[in-house]
Amino acid sequence: MSRPDNHLIAALPDTDRDRLLACSDVVPLALSQVLCERGVPTRHVYFPTEGFISLVTRIDGDPGLEVGMVGREGMLGIQLALGVETTPLSALVQGPGTAWRIEAPAFVREARRSAVLRRILNRYLYVLMAQLAMSSACQRFHRIGPRLARWLLMSQDRAGTDRFHVTQEFLACMLGVRRVGVTAAATTLQRHGLIHYRRGELTVLDRAGLEAASCGCYAAGEHVYAHVL
Repeated sequence: MSRPDNHLIAALPDTDRDRLLACSDVVPLALSQVLCERGVPTRHVYFPTEGFISLVTRIDGDPGLEVGMVGREGMLGIQLALGVETTPLSALVQGPGTAWRIEAPAFVREARRSAVLRRILNRYLYVLMAQLAMSSACQRFHRIGPRLARWLLMSQDRAGTDRFHVTQEFLACMLGVRRVGVTAAATTLQRHGLIHYRRGELTVLDRAGLEAASCGCYAAGEHVYAHVL
């Protein structure tokens, strides 16, 4: 069986990987598709191979705030490995693509069967916890411009391309700020030649410059991932 593009599955020994993929289906991830809702039992887990997913928290009916991302480096539904059926977060597709999808019972069975899979899942869970913690601190202490630069870098990493579609309304919702703040921050990045943005189409022009403009949370997150996984 060909090697998958999802990093967690690719890290498995051949036998474990083939057994996991044998109970998986390749499914499309459509833009804005809701993959799970907070408090609802999880029916499937997803290992993205292209595209990326936003992890969103909602309180008292507000539109939501993004606290994490999942792309080909990770998976959606990790709480099942802890024996918990529901998640405290909602998940929606932010960048279209594809994923390996596995029914929850089959995933739990394979996690119990494979010690290597459990070890990889435990390490990814640590990385995700670090991402959620950093996101909370970033939202509280950092200005919109550096936060936007971090968000764009994380999105580019998972999209696997310099260009992707995103609206200012969506950015404002994900960053938990007013649209005027996103407009001002994006205009500054564009004026410095780091990005080009027009009618929802965004292109990263200067990756190194965007990293310099980002807050330290991006580099810290990359360090945790490289160190643990």
